[in-house]
Amino acid sequence: MITNLLVANRGEIALRVLRTCADAGIGTVAVFSDPDADAPHVAAADAAVRLPGATPAETYLRADAVVDAALRAGADAVHPGYGFLSESAGFARAVLDAGLTWVGPPPRAIATMGSKITSKRLVAEAGVPVLAEMEPGQITERELPVLVKASAGGGGRGMRVVRDLADLPSAVDGARAEAGAAFGDATVFCERWVEAGRHLEVQILADEHGTVWALGERECSIQRRHQKVLEESPSPLVDDALRARLCAAAVAAAR
Repeated sequence: MITNLLVANRGEIALRVLRTCADAGIGTVAVFSDPDADAPHVAAADAAVRLPGATPAETYLRADAVVDAALRAGADAVHPGYGFLSESAGFARAVLDAGLTWVGPPPRAIATMGSKITSKRLVAEAGVPVLAEMEPGQITERELPVLVKASAGGGGRGMRVVRDLADLPSAVDGARAEAGAAFGDATVFCERWVEAGRHLEVQILADEHGTVWALGERECSIQRRHQKVLEESPSPLVDDALRARLCAAAVAAAR
C-alpha cells in the first residue's frame, strides 16, 4: 500500500492529487522551485522539498532531483501529474529503479505511445480502428487532402493540412522543422485528412493487475490551431452504441 506520495508537479495539477490523497489518508510530499516557494500546492502538502533553481529545466524537469527529493522525504511513491516528466519513460524507470512505486503507465508503454507511428501500428494489431499511415513520397493527387503530423509530442505542433500536391514538400519540411524544435524528434508521417472529423477522447484507468476501466468520452473538437479550447463530457455527438464502441477501442488500446 502507498503511505506517502510525492507529487512531481505544481499548481492545480498537484492540488487535485493532493486532495485525493488527503481523502484516502495518504501522506503527501510537494516539490517546488524557488519562485513557487509560496505556491498553494506547497502549503497543501504534508511536507515539501525545495528543488534549487528557477526554471522548469532546473527543477521540475530534472528526474534525478525529483527522485532524490522523494527519497529524502521518505516517500514510497511518485505521481507525475500531467505535463513535465509525466510522459518520460526515463523518469518512470528512475522512480522504479529507486525502489519507489510509479503511479502511471509502465515505462515501456510510455515509450511506445510516445511515437504516433509506433503506437498506431501497435493498437491496429489489437483491433483498434486507425487511419492508415501514409509515406509522404508516395501520396498521389487522388489521396488528398492529407494531414502531415509529427510522430512525437502533441499540442498541435508539427501539423499541416495539405490540399494541393505541390504544397506537400514544403508542408513536410515545415512540420519536420517545428517537430524537431519542439520535441527533439523531426519524424513526421501523413494520414488522410477527415474534413468533418470530430476529436473525441476516452479517459481510462488501469491497475497493475491488468484491469482497465473506460470512464467515458469527452468532446474536444472546439480547437484553435489544432489545440483544444474547450472540452465537454459527455459528447453531444455520442449515443450509447457509439460510446460502447469508443470505450471498447480505448480499453483494447490500453491493454
